[in-house]
Amino acid sequence: MGLFGHWLAIQCYKHDGSLHRCWDRGLVLANNDDFIVIATKKAKVVESNGRRWFTKEPAVTIFSKKEWWNVICMLKDNGICYYCNIASPALINSRMIKYIDYDLDAKLFPDGEIRILDEKEYLRHKEMYRYSDDLDTVLKYTTKVIVKKMEERVFPFDDERIKKYYDKFLNQLNKDK
Repeated sequence: MGLFGHWLAIQCYKHDGSLHRCWDRGLVLANNDDFIVIATKKAKVVESNGRRWFTKEPAVTIFSKKEWWNVICMLKDNGICYYCNIASPALINSRMIKYIDYDLDAKLFPDGEIRILDEKEYLRHKEMYRYSDDLDTVLKYTTKVIVKKMEERVFPFDDERIKKYYDKFLNQLNKDK
């Protein structure tokens, strides 16, 4: 799919199919069978309750098409902060990236600290949306795999590769001017 250089919207859903959050656009930097990479700067975000806000820092986001995660790589003054959503593999449909968010998150800070987030929300939604035992197993296994990748600093948690993607984004923006 020839999407490089195109802007795509992003839609995040919950397990029951309800829309959770939307980003207005991200510029496609890479797209293959395994993942799609986009970058944003001051992206507009709309929450399911109608609240609107703009992202504070530029970000490179990698959406896995085969594994149960996506990673927002936020370029901050003190380094790259990685926010990993445990989520369904991404689908690309009608110039949109779509995925289901499963609440569990892992965050890798520039100093190497790793935190697992939103475990209580996950347990609440697991019951509310009736996640199957198989789904629960996949999501918990994925969280363990992601933490290991964070510890080892392998893709997608690779600062140099993320910086190259961001430079590619800036170059593309300059070409479009």
